[in-house]
Amino acid sequence: MAAKKLSLDTLLISIPLLPENFTRGTHGKLELAIRTAGGGLASPVQLSLRSDRPGRLFDGLGGNFRLQNPRVDPQVIDYCLDSLRVAWGRVEMPWRDWHPTESVDPLAEARAGRIGTRAADAMEMARRLSAMGMPVIVSCWFPPEWAIDGDPASYVRQGGVQAYRLDPAKEEQIYRSMADYLVYLKEGYGVEAVMFSFNESDLGIDVLHTAEEHAAFIKGFGRYLAARGLATRMLLGDNSDATTFDFIIPALEDPDTYPYIAAVSFHSWRGCDDATLHRWAGASRKLNVPLIIGEGSTDAAAHVYPQIFAESTFAFYEINLYIRLCAICQPLSILQWQLTSDYSILWGGGVYGSEGPLRPTQRFWNLKQLASTPPRSFALPVTSDQEEVNAAAFGNPVRGEYAVHLVNNGASRRATLTGLPANVSELHVYVTNKQEGMAHYGTLEVREGKVEFELPAISFVTLMKQEEGTN
Repeated sequence: MAAKKLSLDTLLISIPLLPENFTRGTHGKLELAIRTAGGGLASPVQLSLRSDRPGRLFDGLGGNFRLQNPRVDPQVIDYCLDSLRVAWGRVEMPWRDWHPTESVDPLAEARAGRIGTRAADAMEMARRLSAMGMPVIVSCWFPPEWAIDGDPASYVRQGGVQAYRLDPAKEEQIYRSMADYLVYLKEGYGVEAVMFSFNESDLGIDVLHTAEEHAAFIKGFGRYLAARGLATRMLLGDNSDATTFDFIIPALEDPDTYPYIAAVSFHSWRGCDDATLHRWAGASRKLNVPLIIGEGSTDAAAHVYPQIFAESTFAFYEINLYIRLCAICQPLSILQWQLTSDYSILWGGGVYGSEGPLRPTQRFWNLKQLASTPPRSFALPVTSDQEEVNAAAFGNPVRGEYAVHLVNNGASRRATLTGLPANVSELHVYVTNKQEGMAHYGTLEVREGKVEFELPAISFVTLMKQEEGTN
């Protein structure tokens, strides 16, 4: 047996069970007992808050509501909207269902009461979110066959990527068809989409653009929507993940795109290093528009093993990423993928075949805790002197409300937070981990802007100051 020490808390052990020259039928057996000993608390952490340096606005947690499972989606959507403060919504434009036949006028058909089921359901979803006070983003996946360049059957789906090219000879018809959808969404359902995008067009899920085509589309469709009297503007990017930043550079360097860009967006699949996240934050600042995480989560292929959505390690990795995004990118919102039965934050009720009553997972409690950030708070700089503790902070000084979110990736430890405003005298403590879901750990007394407390092991902890009666 060989052992290799990798770090203070990691030991790699190699145990050969069979000789190198083993043959068919050879058996091996190993019996061992492992005993570990700990040394108490991890290193204490010093957290420094600058409540006098407000950054960009955080509206709160958002959600994607692309309808895919009419049997299970409704109960999950109801539960999430009843239980979470959701600040932003993103819905699908089922373009293929809206305008399947090029020669038929889809707007005239809709006005006559003839509209496809998927389109009607998506519009109703948008209406429901808008009625709750949410701005609504509309994104398109599948184009109708008539809008595709060449024979649709010649496009082979590879690894979930369809990568349809749009027919450049039908640009005007394409613009008109999609704008008609947005017009009817406004006329028939009372919703004016604040932003529009093709979903992940850098990758081709399911419309593919080059970086230059993306910039041209922003200008072309943006002008067309303005000419139709719609206030809807474009998302710059809405990329498949943060590593594909170069896709937005042509639009970023073309001032003619700027009047039509409402926000910069990327999806958080596969994570990202800090330097790349800073590039995205810089792009939104250059344009002086918000940054939005259009799809929030970590593993786009997790649906292959859906049981992982109920596992603690997956939940913990996800909230770690979100706190990093909040601290570095200062997004206006992170829109969870999804608040439906797809990649669900709930379990039971038939979600991915799960049994028992519909119930929250650890991911749900993480999101509820993050969503409890006081509405319309500014990002506040906060630093941690321990790498194992991630931190992000928000404050609304007008209402005197604050939230400090901490993810402790190690053993329990003492923590000291300084820099709180003078008018904050106490903070409520909430904890989510494998055992507890947004458990209220009581209140902490704050003295002269300083508070001392203990961070539980492997936990998401939030210190909150809110107006009475809010949660």
